[in-house]
Amino acid sequence: MTEPQNQDNQEPVKPRSRGIYLLPNLFTTGALFSGFYAVVASMNGHFENAAIAIFVAMVLDGLDGRVARLTNTSSAFGAEYDSLADMVSFGVAPSLVVFNWVLDDIGKLGWFAAFVYVAGAALRLARFNTQIGSTDKRYFIGLPSPAAAAAVAGLVWAATEYNVDGAPYAYAIALYVALVGVLMVSNVLYYSFKDVSLKEKVPFLILAGIVLAVGVISIDPAVFLWLLFLVYAISGPALWLMRKTKQKPAN
Repeated sequence: MTEPQNQDNQEPVKPRSRGIYLLPNLFTTGALFSGFYAVVASMNGHFENAAIAIFVAMVLDGLDGRVARLTNTSSAFGAEYDSLADMVSFGVAPSLVVFNWVLDDIGKLGWFAAFVYVAGAALRLARFNTQIGSTDKRYFIGLPSPAAAAAVAGLVWAATEYNVDGAPYAYAIALYVALVGVLMVSNVLYYSFKDVSLKEKVPFLILAGIVLAVGVISIDPAVFLWLLFLVYAISGPALWLMRKTKQKPAN
């Protein structure tokens, strides 16, 4: 049997591989499972476990791409699978967790706020996929979906950790969730930290600061992780306002 050939130059055509790389996709599957678990846990009223599962999904999502690059196992399938898993773990899961926690109490306004978040995550991921390689890698356009998920899940985790009843603050929480969704589709720039090289030397104070930050977070992970990502979410609009203020001509 002869090999299939290209009609233009009559060269043998290599058969397309039907396999997939296992290692990076295992991490993606773990992130997907964590997001699914978060939804199920919130349906059963285990909101703290649900919020923690979303943070676990963040860690696994951060590892799959790095593992793929380190092991030279990146693929188009892996990129698509990762995007779909992100939609579940950082789009659907956080919105349903916060909806089951408190937004269900305020009816249509609650599910509308949750839907704004889900739609924002979907649009954010779609825009990100179409802009790969065409934007400055130092910045994200719009709040990244993992950070948005952490800002929402962190609130649920911190509140349940201290037995705070969210019902009296349901309308404020609905506004908060909707605003996070809007930030994902905004044109506000967020620092991506992608230009930070782990192979290069850094000043000793930076390492000391990282150690200090880890120590502070370990004191109360629920509160300090939420505050960390809340500050990151606010940093984009804050820097945008600062740039706008500087651009105004002096009178």
